[in-house]
Amino acid sequence: MGDTKGFLKFKRQLLECRPVCERLKDFREVGIKPTPSHYKDQASRCMDCGTPFCHWGCPIANYIPEWNDLLSRKQLRQAYENLSATNNLPEITGRVCPAPCEFACVLGINDDPVTVRENELAIIEEAFRHGLVQANPPRKRTKKSVAVVGSGPAGLSCADQLNKAGHNVVVFEQDALLGGMLRFGIPDFKLEKWILDRRVNILKKEGIEFLTKVNVDLEKGIAKLKKEFDCLALACGARTPRDLNIEGRDLNGIHFALDYLVQSNKRVAGEVIPAQEIIDAKGKKVVVIGGGDTGADCVGVALRQGATCVAQIELLPQPSSCRSQEYPWPRYPLILKTSSSHQEGGERKWSILTKKFIGDKGAVKRLSCVQAAFEKDASGCPAIKEATGTEFEIEAGLVILAMGFLKPKTEGVFKESRGIFLAGDMRRGPSLIVWAIYEGRAVADSICRYLI
Repeated sequence: MGDTKGFLKFKRQLLECRPVCERLKDFREVGIKPTPSHYKDQASRCMDCGTPFCHWGCPIANYIPEWNDLLSRKQLRQAYENLSATNNLPEITGRVCPAPCEFACVLGINDDPVTVRENELAIIEEAFRHGLVQANPPRKRTKKSVAVVGSGPAGLSCADQLNKAGHNVVVFEQDALLGGMLRFGIPDFKLEKWILDRRVNILKKEGIEFLTKVNVDLEKGIAKLKKEFDCLALACGARTPRDLNIEGRDLNGIHFALDYLVQSNKRVAGEVIPAQEIIDAKGKKVVVIGGGDTGADCVGVALRQGATCVAQIELLPQPSSCRSQEYPWPRYPLILKTSSSHQEGGERKWSILTKKFIGDKGAVKRLSCVQAAFEKDASGCPAIKEATGTEFEIEAGLVILAMGFLKPKTEGVFKESRGIFLAGDMRRGPSLIVWAIYEGRAVADSICRYLI
């Protein structure tokens, strides 16, 4: 390593964010880019472990100790080559990946883990700044053609790998713009869309064809594509939200998180939304139901839109702030996470069971809630019960349902013929972006072997 005692000399130090009072006025990225001295010191904390468990924690098996070493010694070109060997979208994972590698970091056993995600971001952004990231089309083509349906992280990674192998790749996207959930599901304050466009433009220069506004039917559309292409990769994601079917659900002012985030991203991009369709938190009391990352994104959007107050409520109990015995190192733990959105305002409440929505003149006004208690049933499984005498109400003019997504139904997809592959959330169900990249790469490898 560049400094074998770096982990003793330097403490973990995360990148600073722009002041809350400043960043709430816009949707620009909240983080401040690192200085060379910052990422050099942080990369030197990597211990070059004999058994680097960060590999085990990372679904795409990034060469983390290798590129940390190279970054600490300012060997940028080699660091970039190591990083891009396993990750097709490092500028995106470097911003929005939950970094399971860091929870598996050996240094994390008795100290704060290495800032792996931020070091990854430093490498790729410095590589772009120094002109190291260039289009590199394949020298030979195989004359085999593959259709990739969906341009999210799984679809883009799959298409990139197939194109590198020399196959002719066409990506079909139902939306007018490319990126799937990367573009429409993640707010700009976490991922500005020029970053996505920058990568897509490279893929275009490398020979991948992208067709937008094409909605491929999972039966008739697939049969048609199968006649035109040698193979199909379906990476359509999982966009069906989990609903909350309780009394008052049909009141106005209750929306799914994805509908809210998609519209917000479109508005930030300058798209004009009809007045009667606008979902806006300005001047309203907002309640976000769901304590995950999607819910936190909704909190950040609502605050930027000018909500008078924002509450994020979660059915489950508040997680521990540190590892519990149920999640020993190097497992990815269930711990309390505080995002940049939580630092900007609002409040979080735990163990809250929503009983019904209460409205006036067809619009939601309040939530009827009760404190949830968790006990084990006769078989030892946890059961949710209402804590007696804990009923209360929460005022709300806007309610966002952020309770996750359902696995898409894929029955009948394969009935036409062989040569059809599933990737990403469409195959494994709703998951992390880094798993989507892994799935895209794995499916591309399977397709290459299939086409031999």
